[in-house]
Amino acid sequence: QVQLVESGGGLVQAGGSVRLSCAASERTFSNYAKGWFRQAPGKEREFVAAINWSGGRSYYTDSVKGRFTISRDNAKNLVYLQMNYLKPEDTAVYYCAAKMAWGPNNDYKSSYSYWGQGTQVTVSS
Repeated sequence: QVQLVESGGGLVQAGGSVRLSCAASERTFSNYAKGWFRQAPGKEREFVAAINWSGGRSYYTDSVKGRFTISRDNAKNLVYLQMNYLKPEDTAVYYCAAKMAWGPNNDYKSSYSYWGQGTQVTVSS
């Protein structure tokens, strides 16, 4: 069964940095677009960032532009989310997701077919 597994979450102070990783269980996922979403308590799951299969294109929600960077290493079957200048409002469970094609709906949860179990990021003030 195809799996996405996130790691790297934890507790960090405001202004600090964390790097999340997402490992895919199958090599075929290197051809998929990948996304990161997050869900804070009591809120809807929201889009954070997406990257196409080659890593040549990326897209971010406005609130993280200039602070977060999505990247991938297809040789290792990994996707990363480098999060800098973290704020308390970044506190959430962060999810990795995968879909077959890059397109205009990269920020839509429904366009992603595969999801990880999530990793908690808590930013203290």
